[in-house]
Amino acid sequence: MAQFESQNETKGFYKLSWLQRIGFGSGDLAQNLIFQTTCMYLLFFYTDIYGLDAVDVSVMFTVGNVANVIWDPIVGALIDKHNPTLGKYRAYLVYVGIPLSGFAILCFWNGFAPSLLYAYVTYIAMTLLYTFINVPYGALNSSLTRDTNEITILTSVRMFMANCGGLAVGSGLPLLIAYFTDEQVEGLPKDPGAWFTTMTIYALVGLLLLLFCFTQCKERVVMNAEESANVKVSDLWMEFFHNRPLRIIAFFFITAFAMMSIGNAAGAYFMNCNMHGTSEQLSIFMGLGSAPSFIFMPLVPMIKRAIGKKNMFYVFLSIAIIGMAFLYIVAKMDAPSMTLVYVAQFVKSTGVIVATGYMWALVPEVISYGEYKSGKRIAGIVNALTGIFFKAGMTLGSVVAPAILAYVAYNPKSVEQTPFAEEGILWLVCVIPAVLLVLAMFIISRYELTDDVIDEINMEIEKRETADAID
Repeated sequence: MAQFESQNETKGFYKLSWLQRIGFGSGDLAQNLIFQTTCMYLLFFYTDIYGLDAVDVSVMFTVGNVANVIWDPIVGALIDKHNPTLGKYRAYLVYVGIPLSGFAILCFWNGFAPSLLYAYVTYIAMTLLYTFINVPYGALNSSLTRDTNEITILTSVRMFMANCGGLAVGSGLPLLIAYFTDEQVEGLPKDPGAWFTTMTIYALVGLLLLLFCFTQCKERVVMNAEESANVKVSDLWMEFFHNRPLRIIAFFFITAFAMMSIGNAAGAYFMNCNMHGTSEQLSIFMGLGSAPSFIFMPLVPMIKRAIGKKNMFYVFLSIAIIGMAFLYIVAKMDAPSMTLVYVAQFVKSTGVIVATGYMWALVPEVISYGEYKSGKRIAGIVNALTGIFFKAGMTLGSVVAPAILAYVAYNPKSVEQTPFAEEGILWLVCVIPAVLLVLAMFIISRYELTDDVIDEINMEIEKRETADAID
């Protein structure tokens, strides 16, 4: 490590200012104002406000995610192959940010309810545009520096701000909806106008944050024009088959995002039906899904240095499982304490936030590993691959949650549900996510890129490039 630290200022190993770190992180905050809203509340909006059947929503979510499996490699190859004037990766924050914000707003418009066609068009357009932001944004991370410690700090800042977005959605959205409606109801209000107004505010704020991210990011570790011209969509599959660490984190992404998709989508149902909570209590419960990030994400670099990144995954995945088990036990009590529910949610979220937050720091590592093996730094294609797999996880989640609701005969017209329906909701919140986390723990145990190995790989790549430049 001493040899590496002495070369921190050499080409490729750039240090970033705090404004640059925060600027980059604002891009994830922006995306989460849309992404977390769709994860936490779009299913509820479609079934309880827009008027769609849960099975129809499940099919639509599946179609949208399958479309994205085809779309991701195209986007990855496109951004790696081209060099827009505004920046290889950051340009898309501007070009795509505007239409993404527009379609996110339209997804929560009730004007054509219950038209399934309108829901399909707006939802799929929104997801395709989200990919066109998310893939280049992910590639932008690895273009800022090769410095392993800097990547850890950058990821911590990024995930801290992403969870600010999660908190703004989970806690703020129910309060804003309640503010914009005159309805006096138990649980989350179902006033279409209030939902539309709230989403409009979130989308516009997100757009401004994307523009701020664009202004603060400087791409310095990217392919040259000659290498870019040789990029093909087929590089995606070659990279997947030849990059073992990439395959490992890809499968980790599947399980992690399936877990988050299922748990997040079920949160509103759990508080409305199992706990009979108010909008304020739902706001607290959902907000606690992000709150631990403000305590633990700033500590991630220190925790990783103390116990190593693998042990960090093991510890925090275990904490998440314990929190889910505790939440299940509390919810099964004859008179569940809302305070204990909050405690369980905090414990669960602490584990989920750190483990799933830090996984993004592994993406630049597998990009460097692929560059070391093939000579190509195809950051866009690698992020497209991770996008395919996190969407596979989202697809699994978007199928499981509505399917379970349909199986247990959930009734969207009633707050009072049958014991069987309440048990099904509880499985979505606690049991199925816990099983997926056990699987995630096994998958991450196979990851072999330590910090020392990555440091050596990055230094070797820079030596090669320096030698090529001299020749």
